[in-house]
Amino acid sequence: MTQNKTYIQSYCTIQNNEIVLNGTSIFKIEPTAFADFSKQAYRNFDINYPKFFKMDSLSKLAFLGAELLLKSKTELNLSDTELTKQTENNTAILLANKSSSLDTDVKYQESISDKENYYPSPAVFVYTLPNICLGEISIRHQLKSENSFFIFDAFNPEFMTSYANTLLHTNKAERVLCGWVEFFNEEYKSFLCLIGKEENQKYQNETIETLYNK
Repeated sequence: MTQNKTYIQSYCTIQNNEIVLNGTSIFKIEPTAFADFSKQAYRNFDINYPKFFKMDSLSKLAFLGAELLLKSKTELNLSDTELTKQTENNTAILLANKSSSLDTDVKYQESISDKENYYPSPAVFVYTLPNICLGEISIRHQLKSENSFFIFDAFNPEFMTSYANTLLHTNKAERVLCGWVEFFNEEYKSFLCLIGKEENQKYQNETIETLYNK
């Protein structure tokens, strides 16, 4: 049954104005609003993707984690120990959170509630579904495999692990980017983990649950 073995390849956590990649803090600033934090992180890693600035906060949060796990170290100026090798486009995405797109939903509701300043912004409306962040990541990295977004009361590592393993064992994907991306009212946490069949003993004593809770 060794052919069914899967391995954690790398992981990234973003919360409290800090980005941790594979257990190493690679970006941290003084407390500030997420809009400012995300902008500074974008510039710090020399990301060149202008559409980033049009995204809502949930999509920016998911995008930054995916960027660090899926892009080459050359483009991000990171060392070999800080970044996994670039993945192929057969990478599935499985994400979940608790608040769905509520943070953006509230902003959109505010734009149509005031009859004196009624302006239903199409730029905001397009992000009133949580799975839009999957599309943003897929477009950026040309991913063509399965992707799904789920709503749970809390991170569900058993579900994510089982779903990811099924995709890998049935050859529906070569790698799976899975995790938790929660954003509401400036409270946020992103935990993304790349799982694949390529042997990697670095995290053999870890699970996505233990990495999430670090």
